[in-house]
Amino acid sequence: MSPIPVTRSHGLEALELVSPDGARATLLLHGAHLVSWVPAGGEEQLYLSPTSAFATGQAIRGGVPVIFPQFNARGPLQKHGFARNKPWQLVSAEVGKDDALAVLRLTDDGATRMVWPHQFEAEISIRVSGRTLEMELACENRGEAPFSFAAALHTYLRLTSAMSASLQGLSGLAYWDSVDQRAGTQHEDLLRLDGSELDRIYQDLKDTLILRDADRRLRIAQQGFSDVVVWNPGEVKGAQFSDMPADGYRQMLCVEAAQVLQPVTLAPGESWAAMQVLALE
Repeated sequence: MSPIPVTRSHGLEALELVSPDGARATLLLHGAHLVSWVPAGGEEQLYLSPTSAFATGQAIRGGVPVIFPQFNARGPLQKHGFARNKPWQLVSAEVGKDDALAVLRLTDDGATRMVWPHQFEAEISIRVSGRTLEMELACENRGEAPFSFAAALHTYLRLTSAMSASLQGLSGLAYWDSVDQRAGTQHEDLLRLDGSELDRIYQDLKDTLILRDADRRLRIAQQGFSDVVVWNPGEVKGAQFSDMPADGYRQMLCVEAAQVLQPVTLAPGESWAAMQVLALE
């Protein structure tokens, strides 16, 4: 094992994970935000907006934002909670014989307790090896009372062409449509983009999803997360974002491992962990 030094990326403190087989990932300490993943012998798999602000305390558009302890506006906190805007602490970062691994930690402080009065410790572990990326999010209740939270890995996947891309494996799943504010069931096995806004929370995902984009096939699996959020802002909403080009919606699809519809409740001393695994075929 050899340690990985802290460097800088986009003007912020970062870890450049490079496994011996050439797989690479860039992880910022700001928000524990993964901003790049290049599998061994492959190309960039994540979408990162070229107009995103990389500033302390601000959310980054693209990569993999960590959503905790609230999803979107489903609660009293700022949208998607505070974890993606906070500096995380480095626990470990090292290169092994066939992988590179980093672990970052976030604990409560005066600022978090003002808006969310709980003692917690969250950790994210990022591992790259070959053509696989593993992201594990964990949380422990360090306080004297139970608390509940939502969480997600808000993964922005890069697309060559949104209009020809499809996501396979959602057939039969119930979902909540956040655009139309109604429940539905997915009947087709392939989900395609048509340029309009797509924002659905699918529940009880059991199978692996496959993103097809030109000649690329990306397998998306999760463990411990019961929901998967599929989101694309579409042409109209995408044009309204100040931190994304007007045509950015054509180059991304969010497939987010999530725990939203049934938040996690932890008793004092209890912990929870869940994972999303991406593998380029």
